Amino acid sequence: MTRKTCITMLTLFCAVVTAAAHAQSFPSRPMRVMVPLAAGGGMDTVTRSVANSLADVLGQNVIVDNRPGAGSLVTLEILAESAPDGHTLAMISATTVIYPLLYKSRLDVVRDFAPVSQVTAQGYVLVVHPSLPAKSALELVQYAKANPGKLNYSSSGVGSPIHMTTELLQLATGTKMTHVPYKGMGAAYTDLVGGRINLSFATIISSQTHVKSGRLRALAISQAKRAPAMPEIPTLAEAGVPGVVVVNWYGLIAPKGTPGSAISRIAAETAKAVHAPVMMKRLIADGSDGVGSSPAEFAAHIRGESDQWRRVIKQAGIRAQ
Repeated sequence: MTRKTCITMLTLFCAVVTAAAHAQSFPSRPMRVMVPLAAGGGMDTVTRSVANSLADVLGQNVIVDNRPGAGSLVTLEILAESAPDGHTLAMISATTVIYPLLYKSRLDVVRDFAPVSQVTAQGYVLVVHPSLPAKSALELVQYAKANPGKLNYSSSGVGSPIHMTTELLQLATGTKMTHVPYKGMGAAYTDLVGGRINLSFATIISSQTHVKSGRLRALAISQAKRAPAMPEIPTLAEAGVPGVVVVNWYGLIAPKGTPGSAISRIAAETAKAVHAPVMMKRLIADGSDGVGSSPAEFAAHIRGESDQWRRVIKQAGIRAQ
């Protein structure tokens, strides 16, 4: 055996021993999961449920740290500077993929972080004010084509997933509508219900009360399959509007360079947490599905999201504001 071969084998042996030692000792202290939104929202609630489950099985406290600001960029900056040892994570969404593409950022979610697991998936529901004559998504598209620029739609801001979803709808259908961005969906809902806004994509949980009361009309779901929380509402494809499939989602990422052993363990325990009966029931009521994907599956999902929204930004000519 040559000296070079001995050195190579010794290096591999040390790497295996180090990885095994890390797997046995992880986690060695309390963990932190950052949330790029304020406490109390849907992402925060899901994160706290997952954190509690991880704390139970990993034997360490898992602290939820809310770091809102700049469409997730504040959280990404902190995560990028954190030690890559599995003790610091962040819960992200489609917004976290979109904003670095649209706004100036040194960070790229695909390139600069380690995917852990997609946690949830939920579609948007396309809702219109009842004064609009359209009774289906196809009728809405036909009306929009006949009245270019006349319809307006709301979102929670330029680059938000709701804005991007409507831009994708326009690209797929050859329609042109007017975007009215708001600083939050609260004011947007007020104007939508009041008839000052014609339509919007919305989360299922936030729209259900308005739809049931007749203040809004639900036309279609943006995901590929019907939502258990609104099974009577067709998908856009079922409603005659193919080519628009958008799923809002939450998922965990870690600093780049985090050991695979730590990532794999967190991913496995996250999958168990989101598929627990109590959490699944809660997610379905909110219009969501539990996912719990592998790191490789989540990496592919993030790449697909990045490619789709980069294309929409370019084709629609969207600019940061």
